[in-house]
Amino acid sequence: MEKATQKLVLSVYNMDGQVVSEREVSPAVFGVAVNPNIVHFASVVQQANKRTVLASTKGRGEVRGGGKKPWRQKGTGRARHGSIRSPLWKGGGVVFGPRTERNYSMKINKKVKRQALTMVLSERFSEGRVVLVDDFAVPTAKTKQAFGILKKLPLPDFEKGKKVGIITAPHSTAVSRSLRNMPTVRLLPVSSLNVYDLLHVPTVVIPLASVDVIEKQYASLPKA
Repeated sequence: MEKATQKLVLSVYNMDGQVVSEREVSPAVFGVAVNPNIVHFASVVQQANKRTVLASTKGRGEVRGGGKKPWRQKGTGRARHGSIRSPLWKGGGVVFGPRTERNYSMKINKKVKRQALTMVLSERFSEGRVVLVDDFAVPTAKTKQAFGILKKLPLPDFEKGKKVGIITAPHSTAVSRSLRNMPTVRLLPVSSLNVYDLLHVPTVVIPLASVDVIEKQYASLPKA
């Protein structure tokens, strides 16, 4: 993966929707060349590891009944059977049915996982869909106040009813309480940022405190 060398600068907005400063962001996080295969693989792995196995069928040794031979072996004119628990019978066991022992989990290298996340952030940046705010504070934890702040920010998709991702900083309880009831907003805690959630929000709002955490964690990728 080649790192970009040009400077990447974003405008920083306040809660009134006014530009107050500019922020140079790390090219290692917001200027990475996108590889769709890596992003897709990371998303599939995340969904597979969250998958819960619920379907479970019983084999012929687990279903009820069948202790007696249905009829004698010869002389009846019917096909021979030894147990009503046979898969051929209604109520019998299931052959090769789903079991709870099945494991859907997949492995992914930590470096690849981090690369995929920076690729999604870089794609949002290249599309002009990363909005930086100096702070996102809602003192009274009211949804109405949070909605008013988002309406003042340059979020055209928000007016159209599309989702907006808010990468919340650590210990932002009031922000979480004020935004969790809004169907068009997805809260993305910076401590648990992941590819799948980022892919499902066209626009991302990032407070400066969260930018610092993201760059500190993802700007220098571990060695393979």
